[in-house]
Amino acid sequence: MSVVGTPRPHESAHLHVAGAAPYIDDIAEVAGTLHAALGLSPVAHGRLIALDLDRVRAMPGVVAVLTAADFPGTNDCGPIVHDDPILASDTVAWRGQPMFAVIARSRGDARRAAALAAQVATIEPLPAVLDPLEAHALQQYVVPPMHLVRGDAAAAIASAPHQFDGRFSLGGQEQFYLEGQIAYAIPQENAGLLVHSSTQHPTEMQHVVAHALGLAAHQVQVQCRRMGGGFGGKESQSALFAAVAALAAHRLHCPVKLRPDRDDDFLITGRRHGFEFRYRVGHDDSGRILGADMEMVSNGGATADLSAPVMTRALCHFDNAYWLPHVDLRGYCARTNTQSNTAFRGFGGPQGALAVEVILDSIARRLGLDPLEVRRANFYGTTERNVTPYGQTVEDNILAPLVTELADTARYRQRRAEVASFNATSPVLKRGLALTPVKFGISFNVGHFNQAGALVHVYTDGSVLVNHGGTEMGQGLNTKVAQVVAHELGIAFERVRVSATDTHKVANTSATAASTGTDLNGKAAQDAARQICTRLAQCIAPRWQVGADTVRFRDGNVTSGAHAMPFTELVALAYTARVQLWSDGFYATPGLHWDRDRLQGKPFYYFAYGAALSEVAVDTLTGEWRLLRVDALHDVGASLNPAVDIGQIEGAFVQGMGWLTTEELRWQPMDGSRTAGLLLTHAPSTYKIPTANDVPVAPGAFHVRLYDHRNPADSIHRSKAVGEPPLLLPFSVFLAIRDAVSAVGGHQVDPPLRAPATSEAILDAIEAVQAAAAG
Repeated sequence: MSVVGTPRPHESAHLHVAGAAPYIDDIAEVAGTLHAALGLSPVAHGRLIALDLDRVRAMPGVVAVLTAADFPGTNDCGPIVHDDPILASDTVAWRGQPMFAVIARSRGDARRAAALAAQVATIEPLPAVLDPLEAHALQQYVVPPMHLVRGDAAAAIASAPHQFDGRFSLGGQEQFYLEGQIAYAIPQENAGLLVHSSTQHPTEMQHVVAHALGLAAHQVQVQCRRMGGGFGGKESQSALFAAVAALAAHRLHCPVKLRPDRDDDFLITGRRHGFEFRYRVGHDDSGRILGADMEMVSNGGATADLSAPVMTRALCHFDNAYWLPHVDLRGYCARTNTQSNTAFRGFGGPQGALAVEVILDSIARRLGLDPLEVRRANFYGTTERNVTPYGQTVEDNILAPLVTELADTARYRQRRAEVASFNATSPVLKRGLALTPVKFGISFNVGHFNQAGALVHVYTDGSVLVNHGGTEMGQGLNTKVAQVVAHELGIAFERVRVSATDTHKVANTSATAASTGTDLNGKAAQDAARQICTRLAQCIAPRWQVGADTVRFRDGNVTSGAHAMPFTELVALAYTARVQLWSDGFYATPGLHWDRDRLQGKPFYYFAYGAALSEVAVDTLTGEWRLLRVDALHDVGASLNPAVDIGQIEGAFVQGMGWLTTEELRWQPMDGSRTAGLLLTHAPSTYKIPTANDVPVAPGAFHVRLYDHRNPADSIHRSKAVGEPPLLLPFSVFLAIRDAVSAVGGHQVDPPLRAPATSEAILDAIEAVQAAAAG
């Protein structure tokens, strides 16, 4: 049986279910380990006048208290713009910003001392802005505005048979990784440091720590065996925790662990950017968009972090599955006095794509047409109408056949009629149905990030150890890389082991993000394994008197014609012949180019596609709703591991559904109260992620299939990325709720439903529809 393309459990699944998979907090603490906690700003914005740290130092168990002045290097952890202090110095920019670090003999002692922050900080209040639209009105941005234009949108809209204006509010989302932020720094000889960091980007952690401490990169070793979830929240924002733990360990010459509790994690770190959309659209009688003028305002938070590339991807995914001949898209990353927002699965793509889906849904209701037919009328073509607003040709367009297959197998037309029949006789409960497509670009927006390295070691017993630059956060990256290597060497999967990601093994790596983990690291590991196969073939070919190119590796054996030898035997032979049995591998994605000033080029190696059909029921008296059924068909190319891929699609669907329905972020307004500027939804008690109870309970009601289609692009074994694209599938849930709300007014009123579509938001939309229908 082929190792690649076979459904296989996650390589650590048996450890996960047994509670035996070690995370950073499970690492046995070195003797003398101290614990750190962070003193957080009690105000949303102010001038930091003084810190009375003697009171903190006097607390039981406290060993040291560190501030910004203690960094021998640069007090900054900004990944692009260097505007993000590790510890606040002159000003505080959001409520919860770390001002100092307490180092104590126990975690409890450190936390109790850090809790004095509000009492020991003298802060002169400054005006604070929490609303991104208010910041936009003040022209207060973390990065300069962006502009993506094609054609003449204003003229196209003016001459269109139909025009309309609209607004749409889309909230942010907390990553809510099960393992919170954590770093454990252990001093090494000759001023070196080993930093265990729960991070998606070990190389960036290495750089931040080295710069902050004034060290060379080779003095800092960052290691990550696995994360208990990341979702983008550990791409750049793990840096603050790594830097503080490293500073304390470096100064005190002893191991230091920093693990904030969940509330502090919420208050310190950022999340998915919320967006506000204002648009004007022109369309024809069939619903085709002729021109679109769009203003996107994201909540960047207090510092730039990754807001610029997030907005770039939002602008580049506004088209989603559709040909838009004339667009004028403007992106503004508002600076607010809230946590600095950052990467989250989809990285701005879902925000941009949802906006056009809401617009198309509105067009369908205004024209009285089936929303799916309006979507189909706007689909990209295959030989024409196939160039994106940013100049990339949409190749391998399988949108039409994929959507048709889903609509037919899930009985879209019949169920549309059934929903209408149900609603006609049900005054309180209303059902809604929506089918939405996905087109998602795969690659980093920044060209040089699209590279990866790997090491493959073959030991003399024939076992194999792999190390690569990606990080395992539960998504199955190590499982897939091990499959790739086992396939190349022709050995059983169980003979391959993947070790912890380590900056002392593979250097200068990119983040495990942008859905590129398997594409990049799988190719790099494949390159290394193929080099070893070439050497082994060249070793045995003269003995067998065959060409090296005829030697094959399969099922634990090495063969050429009638000749055969166990892989382990050849390895032993090669070792005695002094053949190198390890190799490094490298991969760089070809053909990418991007002009970030003009927002033009080919930023994506290929596109992944998908579609989902969702049916919901809404109680119009309470705003409660339930997901009744999901049918999803998703394109992962030639799947490396169908079991892992289906799991990723199901997980992404539920996570995206939570973002659009239950996960609401709320801050206390700047009303002069004691809690002004505080993130109110900073714990599971107030921030509601979806649970098992939120998925359909009927047998077969959550139905996910993989679309049968090899990737024409030369990806790893012609597979496609599966991390981010399926997060867009639950657009169908939000729009099905919108459909149910629309039914309240006989589908004569466009529902003003905001996201997340909480029960309150649904009731607000129902009341607006009822009022408009009555008027």
